[in-house]
Amino acid sequence: MAKKQRHKIKVVELFAGVGGFRIGLEGASDAYETIWNNQWEPSTTRQDASLVYKARFGSKGHSNTDINLVQTKDIPNHDLLVGGFPCQDYSVAASLSRSGGIEGKKGVLWWQIYRILNEKGDNRPNYIFFENVDRLLGSPAKQRGRDFAIILASLADLGYTVEWRVINAADYGMPQRRRRTYIVGYREKSAIYNKIEELDDWVLYDGVMAKVFPFQMKHKSVSDFEIEGSIKEVSDNFNKTNKEGTSSPFGDAGIMRNRYVYSVDTIPVYEGTKMTLGCNLVDENLVPEEFFIGDEELPKWQYEKGPKKINRVSKDGYEYIFSEGGMAFPDLPENPSRTIITGEGGPSASRFKHVVKTPSGRYRRLIPIELERLNMFPDNHTCHPDVSDGRRAFLMGNALVCGVVAEVGKSLYRFMYDEEPMSTRPIHIQRDAQPMLSLDLFAEENKELVVNKPKKVYTLDYTKHLLIGLVKKDNEKYFLDSEPVKIYYTGKTKSFPSTVALNKLYYFMPYIKGKGVRDLYLIRIARIGNKAEIHPETEDTAPRLVFELEFLESLHEYADVNLNIFRTYRDTLLGKILGDMI
Repeated sequence: MAKKQRHKIKVVELFAGVGGFRIGLEGASDAYETIWNNQWEPSTTRQDASLVYKARFGSKGHSNTDINLVQTKDIPNHDLLVGGFPCQDYSVAASLSRSGGIEGKKGVLWWQIYRILNEKGDNRPNYIFFENVDRLLGSPAKQRGRDFAIILASLADLGYTVEWRVINAADYGMPQRRRRTYIVGYREKSAIYNKIEELDDWVLYDGVMAKVFPFQMKHKSVSDFEIEGSIKEVSDNFNKTNKEGTSSPFGDAGIMRNRYVYSVDTIPVYEGTKMTLGCNLVDENLVPEEFFIGDEELPKWQYEKGPKKINRVSKDGYEYIFSEGGMAFPDLPENPSRTIITGEGGPSASRFKHVVKTPSGRYRRLIPIELERLNMFPDNHTCHPDVSDGRRAFLMGNALVCGVVAEVGKSLYRFMYDEEPMSTRPIHIQRDAQPMLSLDLFAEENKELVVNKPKKVYTLDYTKHLLIGLVKKDNEKYFLDSEPVKIYYTGKTKSFPSTVALNKLYYFMPYIKGKGVRDLYLIRIARIGNKAEIHPETEDTAPRLVFELEFLESLHEYADVNLNIFRTYRDTLLGKILGDMI
């Protein structure tokens, strides 16, 4: 539908996994172009993530080499450096007191990011965008916040202003409870850097993160201070204490400029549609039998999920009682899923794996396509003849939620160019199998299923205003397909009826001549645009109203209505239209 945007943002993706950053950024705007990426899984001969990445995006610009061995000169110059740098040492899979933090085996990979930025010199990118676990802000246990302070100080010394935000994807309507720290940096004198005025206003109201993930500040949660000393001094002395209960000085949302830190804790604010675990399940009859839990295995699962107290002995010979509470069994379909972990795959009973109850009363594990959906990847993104279902689950446990990246990517674009981003590759669109030279790559693969589409949870408000708009003939095919995101262009603004109060519009239904109305959309964004955005050959840049739409539901069949404003539009209440049709 949309043409590629005139701007180009060259992206390098480190620790690429199966391409979550790439999926999210491409879903944000066609301007993002990944020109080089690196994925290497240490201590294993299997490189499943690399196999999947190349299968979906091709081998061009792909590096499957230990990043420690990659020379900076071999990484092309770029505008945006992204990556979910490995976080096992801060992971919830191990207690914080036993995590190695930034000094651990995985944590040292942060210094590869630093090395690349440092060695790029004047050619280092204007923007950086990283993801890590939320525990990064409080690691390690005896020096809470030290690791994050080191990261911020080293980026400040390279000329970056950095903002961060701890986001639980489920708090903003996404289908998984996955809390992660997102870090975005702006090099001195870059377009976004120059827009930052008051640091507190940027964090609370005006910044890249605040615009797409709004929140209320928790009462009395402001923390501001300077990170002082050399990197070694920060490492040795930051928040030094022998008490493990000491808290980190970093709040959930914050910014750092010239080593001065301002941060707060947050209460998310969101009123949109929501996705749940149940919204992303496939029909029971499409689930392979090996994912069902037999009657003889069910007690093992019930034990793992239940509360327990176990006598244990430490390495020092100290006896203690290990206890843990019970958890929901099966997982509740009306809620977002729990966090997917790397051990999600395989048939053995586990406390952490998801189990759902089917309409027939049977219990089963989640299949790979469902795990992909919970991270908002395209269906079957990890489907590959050389990658087992268990490894596909592992890959999703290591992945991020693409929807979060897409929203941050859109906000970055808006701040860079002061215009609305457009994408022909929304995150749900499947990438064609690559490389093109191997057209039979998936020829014998029989696991790829065509299944029901994900759903959303919402409550229709019949008192909200609904706009019905005529769809021009050349746009009817676009509005007849099943894609969940649409863009509707009105006529020229001078001919759009002044009787329609734009600030009251909430829903939209496209009117197809000869058919009527069927599909109901939520108006996500109303803005000014022009026809040349999607039909550049027309060279029509006259201002038009643009509605960016999110599909909600369809009527069982088309219903005719009268378009009472110039026979082109109708402004009414949702209850008036749906009430007449129910």
